Amino acid sequence: MISFVWPWLFLLLPLPWLVRRFAAPAQPTPGAALRVPALDEFVSATGSAHVSQRSWPLWLAVIAWVLLVTAVSRPQWLGEPVALPVSGRDLLLAVDLSESMAETDFEIQGQQVDRLAASKWVARDFIRRREGDRIGLILFGEQAYLQTPLTFDRDTVLTMLDESQIGLAGRATAIGDSIGIAIKRLRDNKDGNRVLILMTDGANTAGEVDPLQAADLAAREGLTIYTIGIGADEMLVRSLFGTRRVNPSVDLDEKTLQAIADKTGGRYFRARDSAELEAIYKLLDELEPVERDPQMFRPTKALFYWPLAGALLLTCVLVVLQARKGAV
Repeated sequence: MISFVWPWLFLLLPLPWLVRRFAAPAQPTPGAALRVPALDEFVSATGSAHVSQRSWPLWLAVIAWVLLVTAVSRPQWLGEPVALPVSGRDLLLAVDLSESMAETDFEIQGQQVDRLAASKWVARDFIRRREGDRIGLILFGEQAYLQTPLTFDRDTVLTMLDESQIGLAGRATAIGDSIGIAIKRLRDNKDGNRVLILMTDGANTAGEVDPLQAADLAAREGLTIYTIGIGADEMLVRSLFGTRRVNPSVDLDEKTLQAIADKTGGRYFRARDSAELEAIYKLLDELEPVERDPQMFRPTKALFYWPLAGALLLTCVLVVLQARKGAV
């Protein structure tokens, strides 16, 4: 149906009549006068044409004014109500950007990539599947900050994730601060299911908040934290003295990550390669949503340009008529 954003502007419709009715009339311009000895003959010869020429331009002006008032009242077409898919889950994804994420111990499509690239690769499909969730993005290194607030716009979250770079937030790892930001951002929603997925390859080496204390506060606030420790257990390194096996995940603090998940009712996952990381995200897809009342949306389409175009067209016609009348 058609509705108007500002319908009260239709009160302006009688404005031209009010101006003509109560405003002082313009003073007539002195000029030559034509004296007609027989008025009846003059009216019979020219009266009907004179009246018709004056009436229809007036009607054009009236129609133009009505169309102009209609345009400024902002007409719009309201479509049928559409139910938006809403799961009731607020989900924050915290990604580690510390220096150790540059370790190339993951493989994607036959190519060696660093840990951050692998995390982006798998998280990208996970985010696309989260229809109905509000998703936000936290990036942390030596400092933690909210890169993307909670939103239904998954494309924006994906763009921000793709643009993240190693070292952007510093070289160290502030796990506790990232949990603190998640608590602050999810505290207002008391009804929905609040989830934090935290990915890191190290231990808490920076920040002002202890991770276990942050986990205790998260548990009191009803925030569920799923932790993911990423990084291979062993890696072949070539040197001048031959090939040797090393553990690139020696700094991973699995004990703390397990404790964080246990305190908040979540789970700890270990991702040693891309296949395990992808399997973890598929398990996370099985989180039960909290149902909410569906939110309704009515698509709108602006229509003001149609009456505005009609008013401008009629105004141009009146201007042309006035110019031709002056030339005659």
